[in-house]
Amino acid sequence: MIVAGDFRNGITLEIDGSVYQILEFQHVKPGKGAAFVRTKIKNVMTGSVVEKTFRPSEKFPAARIDRVDMQYLYADGDIYNFMNMETYDQIGLSADVIGDALKFVKENDSVKICSYNGNVFSVEPPLFVELEITDTEPGFKGDTATGTYKPATVETGAQIMVPLFVNIGDKIKIDTRTGEYLSRA
Repeated sequence: MIVAGDFRNGITLEIDGSVYQILEFQHVKPGKGAAFVRTKIKNVMTGSVVEKTFRPSEKFPAARIDRVDMQYLYADGDIYNFMNMETYDQIGLSADVIGDALKFVKENDSVKICSYNGNVFSVEPPLFVELEITDTEPGFKGDTATGTYKPATVETGAQIMVPLFVNIGDKIKIDTRTGEYLSRA
């Protein structure tokens, strides 16, 4: 059991039969009245974010989220297929579960499949990926000092903004959380 007074960012817990992850919390001690904990929590199944307040003595059961490393195999229409690297079991997930988690993931790359009680609710791509630029405008000599960006398409089909000196065929490093260019690979 987790006491509301011990909340920390990232903790997952069960509240009223649903699983929530704590995004932000704040212990508040007003001058008059009892102390309370103000939180911003995210429902891991639906993705909705709500703000709630709790008494510091309230207790909630911890939710066990399973994260399994799997290899992304291929997409077959709206079904995305993954394989467990240890047991070689394969699963297919629908496009609504995936969302844009695979925006920067190529076939045969490893991802984390997150589930609660056997129900998969999300796919976590690796934090950083290296992809090749397949389409972009050519850069011009002297444009590197301006710090401006141009649109580019990577090999997965995703669009990102890159510096002017990046050309077709260059491998670049991308942060999958923000979708930003980091550096040349």
